[in-house]
Amino acid sequence: MPPASIKTVAIIQARMGSTRLPGKVLMDIAGEPMLARAVKRTRRARSLASVMVATTDLSEDDAIAALCSERGWACFRGSEADVLDRYYQAALKFDAQAVVRITSDCPLTDPGLIDKHVELLASNWGKLDFVTNMMRPTFPLGLAVEAMPFEVLETMKRLSQTAELKEHVTTLAYVEPDRFRIGQIVNSVDLSHLRWTVDTAEDIEVVRRIFQEFGRDGFSWEEALSVMNEHPDWAEINRNVVQKIV
Repeated sequence: MPPASIKTVAIIQARMGSTRLPGKVLMDIAGEPMLARAVKRTRRARSLASVMVATTDLSEDDAIAALCSERGWACFRGSEADVLDRYYQAALKFDAQAVVRITSDCPLTDPGLIDKHVELLASNWGKLDFVTNMMRPTFPLGLAVEAMPFEVLETMKRLSQTAELKEHVTTLAYVEPDRFRIGQIVNSVDLSHLRWTVDTAEDIEVVRRIFQEFGRDGFSWEEALSVMNEHPDWAEINRNVVQKIV
């Protein structure tokens, strides 16, 4: 299959439930809900055929579905606990030939970085099963991207039988990497100590400051890094936040 003909769909998982910061996906970031920031930035990736939100069928996530309807975003609702099945069913519904996984608590998701993942996968179609920048973390936490052919997502669904594997979608690739041919996107400098993901009030404060500095969301992650370097005190705000272990 020629790379240009691969229908690549980005699926952004989102739900209102969060242990440390409930409702975070709809919290305001410089005038827009966090989910909107993630969707708008993801949609700027040139390599994607479409972008959709995958939320749960719980009533508390009606607000997410309502926002999607209001903004005209594609939305799929499925299992809360079995996120892997939710991804699989969403990809199936939208006829994805390749899937990009993004999470809604990463409002600084970078379109250029998404394109790098998709381009590596497409140029090695049939030779790579999975492309990620998380196997060897070197980017700020909050820029995670994973890309895979639909058939690989299907394989993960078939082989992932435990609740933990079903909850975290792609965990199988990390705990049993020998099953997959994996391509890695690695930054030249290790910046994994920076937290740009949102799990706590301290995290969202950092992200808000970045967006307020630009007054828009059409900036690159490298430009965000430059702003962070100009304000070294910002990184101190959430430096002591402990990342949850998956």
